[in-house]
Amino acid sequence: MYARTRKSGTPHRTSRRTLLAATAGTAAAVAVGGTPARADDGKRHDRRLRALISRMTLEEKVGQLFVMRVYGHSATAPDQADIDANLKEIGVRTAAELIAQYRVGGIIYFAWAHNTRDPHQIADLSNGIQEASLAQPRGLPVLISTDQEHGIVARVGKPATLLPGAMALGAGSSRSDARRAGQIGGAELHAMGIRQDYAPVADVNVNPANPVIGVRSFGADPRAVAAMVAAQVKGYQSASVAATSKHFPGHGDTETDSHYGFPVIEHTEAQWAELDAPPFRAAIAAGIDSIMTAHIMVPALDPSGDPATLSRPILTGILREQLGYDGVVVTDSLGMEGVRTKYGDDRVPVLALKAGVDQLLNPPKLDVAWNAVLQAVRGGELTEARLDESILRVLRLKDRLGLLKDPYVSHRGVDRTVGTPAHLKAADRIADRTTTLLVNSEGLLPLSSRKRKKVLVVGADPASPSGTTGPPTTVLATALTELGFSATALSTGTAPSAATIAKAVAAAQDADAVIVGTYNVTAAGSQKTLVDELLATGRPVVALAIRNPYDVAQLPGVKAYLATYSWTDVELRAAARVIAGRVDPAGRLPVPVQRADDPARVLYPIGHGLSY
Repeated sequence: MYARTRKSGTPHRTSRRTLLAATAGTAAAVAVGGTPARADDGKRHDRRLRALISRMTLEEKVGQLFVMRVYGHSATAPDQADIDANLKEIGVRTAAELIAQYRVGGIIYFAWAHNTRDPHQIADLSNGIQEASLAQPRGLPVLISTDQEHGIVARVGKPATLLPGAMALGAGSSRSDARRAGQIGGAELHAMGIRQDYAPVADVNVNPANPVIGVRSFGADPRAVAAMVAAQVKGYQSASVAATSKHFPGHGDTETDSHYGFPVIEHTEAQWAELDAPPFRAAIAAGIDSIMTAHIMVPALDPSGDPATLSRPILTGILREQLGYDGVVVTDSLGMEGVRTKYGDDRVPVLALKAGVDQLLNPPKLDVAWNAVLQAVRGGELTEARLDESILRVLRLKDRLGLLKDPYVSHRGVDRTVGTPAHLKAADRIADRTTTLLVNSEGLLPLSSRKRKKVLVVGADPASPSGTTGPPTTVLATALTELGFSATALSTGTAPSAATIAKAVAAAQDADAVIVGTYNVTAAGSQKTLVDELLATGRPVVALAIRNPYDVAQLPGVKAYLATYSWTDVELRAAARVIAGRVDPAGRLPVPVQRADDPARVLYPIGHGLSY
């Protein structure tokens, strides 16, 4: 067996026995391997894993429960700015020091933490983390995770394959596409050493005003969402990457973002069972490896006023006992306001464990959280046996993913897997089946590059997900130019000024057609003014909702309207092919769009979509 060194990727020989001995510390652990346990030997595997647990110190056990962020592209030699950030936020200089001091069981990657520059660097970082952990006494492999939902949430960017997000896949309504997307995404994460993905989102987006879920959800129909969630779970886990359905018990009906506030879900218990529960039931039936909690209050499920993350009635009573789930439960980030409103940062991790959580994700101050759990055990509020239950679940997962057999990856594996032509072509094919044509009242689409050669692309330019090649207007104009148009981009932003609108209107006078990208249009917002003034020029105007499809309700004068559900390259290129008539629009709305003047009435129902 070969493992790769962190710095150069040069192979060094490590015997399987040596690696497992380093992992477990005893010959008994060698038999554990990384092979998933069969039903008839599960108890034998558990005995071996429990033997590993029995040799841990209390401090090591506490560390295994935490999944922590760390700044830097390298486990041992990050840039000075990242060292400074680590010292300020965590009290350590590097990932290696984090592991040595706290013995964390997991590390989460973020682009903003400079963990995900490129695939080879990510693989080297992963190997460096594993080397640092296995070098410790009784060292265990680290479960490395990230949020790679695709669509608008992607921590690993190009040259990795970026795929359509959940609502786009919901518009395509193909389970095989959802599963294939999960398999591709999972295989690429696996090649870079990331073995737990916080996806798919299992929330049912029944509230158009939802500020935090929206297009991250597959849609508003619980049964359709359940089918897509199950397909994605199977796709990710076929690549030996743990899928994570989130956010239990369901974050789809809120107008509050739990990053900044404390949402309250007013569903009755019967409504929860009908609307929110089906995707989680489907995920469990599909063998989901982990489930993430939500920092929301659901009084019908727990009247105490506690967030679900800290609710024993919800996590143990419903998730464990009623739904029969015995996999890993991970919190959403403990730095979010929704879980910090009622209790201090020292109480939150203790209460989460008492509620039934197994992994404590990204506390704002690790020393506070780590010491709080340690003191709770020493003081008798938590038992060591309770910690052992969670550690056993985490070790079962690490075992099932093969980490106890070989946690290392290689540059060769990255090159064989990440961003391959086959994966990129598959992403384009999947995206072609998601673009949704909502309005085409005068047959404006498709545009002809012969009749309408000069195209002006204007519109919103929100912050781009990792790895996109530029602002949406530029990406779309480039794609249209490649399809035979002469396209010019003019970025007008999400809140264009009067001067910017005037500039766009003047530019439209010289165009044969105008395409305008919209992003969360409101009745009084300047994006609506921009579109109205472009329509007043008399030029053909095609509007493109690059995030929420609900924008169309605010712009009744538009004769042609498309929805892409994201502004990533893969979805904008697909939209360009639809605009040019190279691909027939095949997507269908996975959410209803209500009328702007009467939200009680539906303008376009679930399933609406036009074809050429």
